[in-house]
Amino acid sequence: MTVDDAGSGTGGHPGPDGDPRPGPGHAADASPGPRPADAEAAGGSGSEGSVGGSEGGAPGGAPEGDGAAGSSDGDTRPGRAGDERPFSGHGSGHGEEPTAADRTAAQNTTGTSDEDPLALRLESLILGAERRYSPFQAARSAGVSMELASRFWRAMGFADIGQAKALTEADVLALRRLAGLVEAGLLSEAMAVQVARSTGQTTARLAEWQIDSFLEGLTEPPEPGMTRTEVTYPLIELLLPELQEFLVYVWRRQLAAATGRVIQTADDEEMVDRRLCVAFADLVGFTRLTRRLEEEELGELVEAFETTAADLVAAHGGRLVKTLGDEVLYVADDAGVAADIALRLIETLSHDETMPELRVGMAFGTVTTRMGDVFGTTVNLASRLTSIAPKDAVLVDSDLAQELRRTQDAPAAEEQVKEDEEQKYRFALQPMWQRPVRGLGVVEPWLLTRRAGRP
Repeated sequence: MTVDDAGSGTGGHPGPDGDPRPGPGHAADASPGPRPADAEAAGGSGSEGSVGGSEGGAPGGAPEGDGAAGSSDGDTRPGRAGDERPFSGHGSGHGEEPTAADRTAAQNTTGTSDEDPLALRLESLILGAERRYSPFQAARSAGVSMELASRFWRAMGFADIGQAKALTEADVLALRRLAGLVEAGLLSEAMAVQVARSTGQTTARLAEWQIDSFLEGLTEPPEPGMTRTEVTYPLIELLLPELQEFLVYVWRRQLAAATGRVIQTADDEEMVDRRLCVAFADLVGFTRLTRRLEEEELGELVEAFETTAADLVAAHGGRLVKTLGDEVLYVADDAGVAADIALRLIETLSHDETMPELRVGMAFGTVTTRMGDVFGTTVNLASRLTSIAPKDAVLVDSDLAQELRRTQDAPAAEEQVKEDEEQKYRFALQPMWQRPVRGLGVVEPWLLTRRAGRP
């Protein structure tokens, strides 16, 4: 969606074919008389099962003018926050043909080509509607400025598509909803863009994973001679409603858990800058493995590592922040939980002969959370400790060591532990040599181990 798509030069809203539709205070032509372009557009959208058709009047649902309606001066209309923004430049509302570059961008955005009937059928099945609008028409139908629509579109991860008609009623509804949240004061414009970006980034990875996995594992031709492409449509038709319901369920569960954690924080400042245990777990020698293993073997190893790490982190009370192929980042509110997960990761992977050694670095301190990620000195320190940790070992910073002592998960000093107190502590801490760490000065790492006889 590009910001230089401009107005139609009339005061009306465009219909789906690019012709203006009369706006407030403008009379429609008494005999609109469909032209070939009108008939073609109507034929392309007559079967839409639009999710947005029941809200605010579906664009294109009202009678259309023949282009004579409205004034001849440039169109102005309220933007968000009450300002008036004229549309200027070359207008897709005049029905200009999209350029080759526009069509290429549209194909990159939608993943389909105008010349591929099956791809268009799949897109229509997934989106629940057929292509109908150019970016300008979608923005006008949603009642938002082209500038804001472009910001939302790009934040969701979609390319600029120029004049191409590649958008549907669902795109109009999404713009209308986001802009409505801003207009109602529930979100600032910047926050709405962040919502669009975080949702787009998360779902983009999810969609890629699902397509890769499902088409690889579930599209074996049921009959000889059938291609994968021919199997794809009925497969998606069956999976789509179930996956949609499951996605909403998991999102609500995660939202409930995240809300609960926020409610339990001590004060408002701690909601953003919180004290957390941050841990990186890194496969040793992964770069060498990439040269030795075939691509399929490497993919299987990475998937096995990420799956094992994700399961252990979730099962024992941590939160997986992200996976980076040969490395995972997780956090925990409790130092003992973070330490237990780190040692379980090493213990589990050390029994798998296909896995290389693992090393873990952990730090405890203030962390800034933003869009599901974590930032700050504590995160940087945990990463540096990982890079200097021995194979199959866990290094922690002095603050995490002190927190383990405070919670009595580790003794203040090993030499002071009496024989009858051995079972009192879960972990042992051994001081390592102080050493300079790039960007963080001199740090004192501690080697974390599990005490004998403790699970």
